[in-house]
Amino acid sequence: MPDSTEVPLIEFRDIRRVYGTGEAQVRALDGIDMKIAQGEFVAVMGPSGSGKSTAMNLLGCLDSPTSGHYLFKGVEVAHLDRDQRALLRRNYLGFIFQGYNLLPRTTALQNVELPLIYKGMAREEREERAMSALEKVGLANRADHEPSELSGGQQQRVAIARALAGDPQVVLADEPTGNLDTKRSVEIMEFLRALNENDGLTIVMVTHEEDMAEFASRRIWMVDGKIETDHAKAEG
Repeated sequence: MPDSTEVPLIEFRDIRRVYGTGEAQVRALDGIDMKIAQGEFVAVMGPSGSGKSTAMNLLGCLDSPTSGHYLFKGVEVAHLDRDQRALLRRNYLGFIFQGYNLLPRTTALQNVELPLIYKGMAREEREERAMSALEKVGLANRADHEPSELSGGQQQRVAIARALAGDPQVVLADEPTGNLDTKRSVEIMEFLRALNENDGLTIVMVTHEEDMAEFASRRIWMVDGKIETDHAKAEG
């Protein structure tokens, strides 16, 4: 669990997200309090409609809460405007998606370069950074291959390289093994755990798979827009 004496990397204070009005109103998040420290690997779980995806969208600054406070490194970001949220995503967050979200007819290297283009990085530097990220995931020899020429596991590793290329403080992974078989899923999770343990990368992952959540050091279980349990894995 986070050290209460330190400023959390991420903090939700009484976060609520409400959609619709009247009888059609849905309380996707209903008063969430949560702290995530630098270097944690957190799995967020729960049944369909529990609010876990909404929480991930708020963490990723893809949406704003209806009320409450979201602090990133102690700074209030809950009600930033669209451009400010984009800036925070670009400079501090990396994303991994279930469907990989790679551009077709574009090489692995070019896919990894994409967030660096948005950062305005010079071509030579971004190519170097992208290749370094591909080396980290063991795919430097596939840099010139398009997604259709790669296996599902390789495509997800390209997606991880893309998330890492921008040197994020947090990687948000949304069902990162959802489209993979068991063997490839374990490979991806072992790689993510190594990034967390060896590089100190903070990872927040939404998953519905118990065996994949086992790779995380902490598990948050959500039900009906609330956190029902929040447990750190015992050491050793």
